[in-house]
Amino acid sequence: MVVDEWGGWYDVEPGTNGGFLYQQNTMRDAMIAGATLNIFNNHCDRVRMANLAQMVNVLQAVVLTNEEKMILTPTYHVMEMYNVHQDATMLPVTVNSSDYKMGKEKLKAISASASKDKDGLTHISLVNIDYSKAQEVTINVSGANYTSVTGRILASDKIQNYNSFEEPNKIKPATFTGATLSGTNLKVKMPPFSVVVLELK
Repeated sequence: MVVDEWGGWYDVEPGTNGGFLYQQNTMRDAMIAGATLNIFNNHCDRVRMANLAQMVNVLQAVVLTNEEKMILTPTYHVMEMYNVHQDATMLPVTVNSSDYKMGKEKLKAISASASKDKDGLTHISLVNIDYSKAQEVTINVSGANYTSVTGRILASDKIQNYNSFEEPNKIKPATFTGATLSGTNLKVKMPPFSVVVLELK
């Protein structure tokens, strides 16, 4: 299966050419990117190629430009964090979480994917799509003798936040300290609307 375009598509930014489909990229888009990539990772036996709809200035872009200026979007940062899964071996992972509800619709609040790279490192990527609630997750990581866990997180205090030319680094990855490893139990506490990538050694 080839997914030729994926990503969000919203109204264009006010004051821009409607035909150019220029739109800002927020923490909401970071969650879309993370949850979508988790789906692709978990179905890598069938999804052989998946392309973001556009790269620069259009739809869910990874880069926005304005003349000589350039900024990296939250989607860019998610894709950079997830690059640890590239050319790695997919590991099946199941996460039980509460539901995130909006109106009559509901989805699992947490999505996840995992892989092991050529150096023997295991990476687990997690997305909490719940707008208002932190989520606590426990993952059984039996089958390997892990002794440490480190991580990075992409989060912000408002889901509508974005990187602008005035504040290009408002949203960027930071060190994540909300994961603890005890034997084969990995416990993770994720803030609302956040993306986390863990590395286990």
